[in-house]
Amino acid sequence: MPGLSLRVVTPEREVLHAEEVDIVLAPGVGGQLGILPRHAPLITGLAPGTLMARQGGELTTISIAGGFLQVMDNDVTVLADASERAHEIDLARAQRARDRAVQEMRDARIAGDFELAAQARAAMLRATARIRTAGRRESR
Repeated sequence: MPGLSLRVVTPEREVLHAEEVDIVLAPGVGGQLGILPRHAPLITGLAPGTLMARQGGELTTISIAGGFLQVMDNDVTVLADASERAHEIDLARAQRARDRAVQEMRDARIAGDFELAAQARAAMLRATARIRTAGRRESR
């Protein structure tokens, strides 16, 4: 059975283009999505999290900061707001970003600025996704 074709792109670059992918696991806004060959057509939003793709014995892990996923005729396309492969993530920088966002969220709540608190929460979720992705190993 033919595998999936997977493309992950951001406004800045193509993060991944892979053929003959066995399975794609993606962080959907409603929960984890599993995409196998011959999946029904689908368009859905993505939440910040880790996208994983298995190709034979190789596992690729990618941080996704949100966006959209489309499945059509064994082609999976991810249009991500921002994305990095696990080995590209600077873990210390991601941890500093998470800590900064948590503090901004606290400060905004104390000040009663709920819009700023929501923005800080979104930044915290993106940083947390990067940290979790960096902790997963890619197999080659």
